[in-house]
Amino acid sequence: MERQRQRRDFLKSLAAASAATLAAPTARALAAEHDLIEQPEPTADHCILLWMAGGMAAPETFDPKTYAPFEKGMPVDRMVSTFPAIDTAVDDIKICQGLVNIAGVMDRATLIRSAVQPDLGHILHSRHQYHWHTGYVPPQTVAAPHLGAWMAKVLGPVDPVMPAFVNIGQRLEGVGEKEELKAFTTGGFFGSEFGPMNLPFPEQAAAAVAPPKGMNRRRFAERQQLFQQLLRSGPASENISDDHRESMLRSLDRAYRLLSSSKSQAFDIHAEPKDSYERYDTGRFGRGCLLARRLVEAGCRFVEVTTEYVPFLHWDTHKDGHATVDRLHQEIDRPIATLIQDLESKGLLDRTLVIVASEFSRDAIVEGVPGSTARDQATVKTESVTEPQHYGLHRHFTGGTSVVMFGGGMKKGFLYGATAPQRPLLAIENPVTVTDLHATIMRAMGISPRTGFDVEGRPFYVTRDGVGKPVMELFA
Repeated sequence: MERQRQRRDFLKSLAAASAATLAAPTARALAAEHDLIEQPEPTADHCILLWMAGGMAAPETFDPKTYAPFEKGMPVDRMVSTFPAIDTAVDDIKICQGLVNIAGVMDRATLIRSAVQPDLGHILHSRHQYHWHTGYVPPQTVAAPHLGAWMAKVLGPVDPVMPAFVNIGQRLEGVGEKEELKAFTTGGFFGSEFGPMNLPFPEQAAAAVAPPKGMNRRRFAERQQLFQQLLRSGPASENISDDHRESMLRSLDRAYRLLSSSKSQAFDIHAEPKDSYERYDTGRFGRGCLLARRLVEAGCRFVEVTTEYVPFLHWDTHKDGHATVDRLHQEIDRPIATLIQDLESKGLLDRTLVIVASEFSRDAIVEGVPGSTARDQATVKTESVTEPQHYGLHRHFTGGTSVVMFGGGMKKGFLYGATAPQRPLLAIENPVTVTDLHATIMRAMGISPRTGFDVEGRPFYVTRDGVGKPVMELFA
């Protein structure tokens, strides 16, 4: 009975994946434009997005400003950076205390200090994460694909056995703004064939590429063949378009090839040598960085590793801001630096674009930008700090934040843009919009910002309306 239940659950999961594919409208390349567009020569074959979900405060990480330690009764307007600056491997670049390992690899990095975001009417994590990951402001008439889905669709997998798009660390149910989080973590109108393989817990990733418990590989192969037959000739097949049927069959075939391949060992982080595992193991994010390195090494195209957005936890520093960021420094510092060093030592960094980014920055006083009409998320106003739990940056700030890019054809030890030295910390030099940042990422991966598809009679581009312009000054 238990084995029968497992088989039923397994077929249900396949059916659910199929339903997601069926729900997607057909997307066809804009033929006239597609033929005329010259795709750029790629400077990267792989992309790893290290997503600081919840709003990483630039003045407490990569853009240190005036520092004042906590004192009971200190005026709030003195709270600009709550960590002092430290030197890095680059003479003219300083970052915040607590990131000493990342400081040691900044000579491999391009640091953008002038990324900006719109307020979008409501400064909500869900809206800003959707906008950053897709390039489009919700709601849309169709579901916009994640950046990783665009790469999966346009470029395909690096290795045909490996998934093109993997998302590590994000639970899609039970935490945060559930439905909104799901909205950007999908293949959008491309369908589930090009959506992510979701691995919420890196230490459990190996189980995701093994047959269900109690089902050996032979029986799994039999079930896979039966499901393919159902798709081709079952009673519901008349309701499935040829495009969707073929998409579903390709998805099943790729899943079966992966489960049958030795490449599936890349998902087992416990196979990593002990000393290497321990260098990454600062928590779920650190283990996710290790898994990302192993997957890229095995041939994945795009991998996102998130600290995960959960209200009032992690980078959502509305409470105990300074103490929370101090903990987060410890969780991200060593894994990020180790990832860069390992990719470099394995000869992969030059062709792997690693991005550290977040949906917006934070400030102690300003919500959004000065004069914003967006509805505030942090409305408590106080003139002085009387308790350590109030020491830190907690308001959502969209006027200037930091993005760090390693490898993938970017310059090394390069600083681009600047924010004002005093509040409000607006981008005052070379502002970079989300649209142009996406164009830069896609240019590195060999995708023109004007690459587009026709979706239900509407042109839809990889950068918003196809207007993104890559920041060429960032390329080596």
